[in-house]
Amino acid sequence: MKPDRWPAFARGMLAYGSAEAVTRIVRLGSILIVARQISPELLGTAALALSLFELTRVLTNIGIGQRIITASESELEPICNRASQLFWFVCVGVTIAQLLVATSAWLLFKLTDVAAMLAVLSAVYLFMPAGLVQIFRAMRAQRMAATARVAATQNVADCILTVVLVVVWPSAWAIILPKLLTAPIWLVMARATHRWSPNGVAGLAPISDFATFGPAILGSELLTAARLHADKLLVGALLGTEALGLYYFAFNAGLGITQALVTACSLVLLPILAKADGERLEREFKHAFVMGLSVVVPLVGMQALLAPYYVPVIFGENWVPAVPHLALLACAAVPLFMAAVIGARYRAIGKPLSETLVMSCATIAALSGLVVGAQFNLEAACIGFGLGLSMILIPVAARQLFSSYRSTSVPLKGDL
Repeated sequence: MKPDRWPAFARGMLAYGSAEAVTRIVRLGSILIVARQISPELLGTAALALSLFELTRVLTNIGIGQRIITASESELEPICNRASQLFWFVCVGVTIAQLLVATSAWLLFKLTDVAAMLAVLSAVYLFMPAGLVQIFRAMRAQRMAATARVAATQNVADCILTVVLVVVWPSAWAIILPKLLTAPIWLVMARATHRWSPNGVAGLAPISDFATFGPAILGSELLTAARLHADKLLVGALLGTEALGLYYFAFNAGLGITQALVTACSLVLLPILAKADGERLEREFKHAFVMGLSVVVPLVGMQALLAPYYVPVIFGENWVPAVPHLALLACAAVPLFMAAVIGARYRAIGKPLSETLVMSCATIAALSGLVVGAQFNLEAACIGFGLGLSMILIPVAARQLFSSYRSTSVPLKGDL
């Protein structure tokens, strides 16, 4: 069967998967060079700054884009006009918030390098508002190949710049600066992906259209960010910078590819489910769940089982101590995939508060497991993290997968 005859979910995943394959080939080379040029201590410093950056950046995910995706044709232009204004307001606010975090890191914790990195990274937010409406309109039109191309180009440019900088200047800054230097590339490509400018004739949608479900969406995104990044802060605080460097390497090498697939699944699935309803929505959800799981599980198995062989060959003997951590963290991709799929379903049926509740429990369980495990060693911390995710997300996902359809959804009017 030709790709253009495939189901929408498969086409979207193919687009993101192809883009991700190119990105990962390039990133593999960059990680190889970085791992041989930078010590775990320096990598730990960069990991701390990037974790704080990612935790702050989630404040931009208040569901404005999701409102564009779920808007009807008649309300699309007013929604986009208002969304453009809100994106600027939010991104400037997050820039200020990150500068405050940087100041706190400098004054309260004496983390001078981390504070400087956060201050530099805060400029990234100023490139975002001018391209976000275009990106979400492209996603709404299910032009996944175009949006995947934007992400892949930025990621490849990031990797190439990282390699150049780490060779010329082996430091934590070599990992940080490309995040800012590639932001203009993203902006230019985002604006070219979908031509749009504010339509004054259409007017502005009321802010209430964005506020109804906003707190729930933001809460869920904050919890997802905490689950993906707060673990590194806890490892650094409980086990030290060197252990954080090993954990950061293991997390990225073990969850890098699969986490990208998880993110792609969430992005691809929401527009599909938003255009369906009733039994068709349930069919699309279950089809995506099974199809995605059939890819993620074998990939996780290969990563975990082959880690003792490819890590020393590709990354060097210095990273052999990270092999068990890499294998354990790779397994966490399975419950994380389930979280992405059930999260997309909750948003599509207008129940973001249910998503927030599930993600709250999963985040608390995962981080609690990590803290308990860290009292013994880093390997136990990785086990605790994965078990915490699994004990919450697997039962919830199984219940949704095997339950029969019940018409309990509400319209997405106002869902962010």
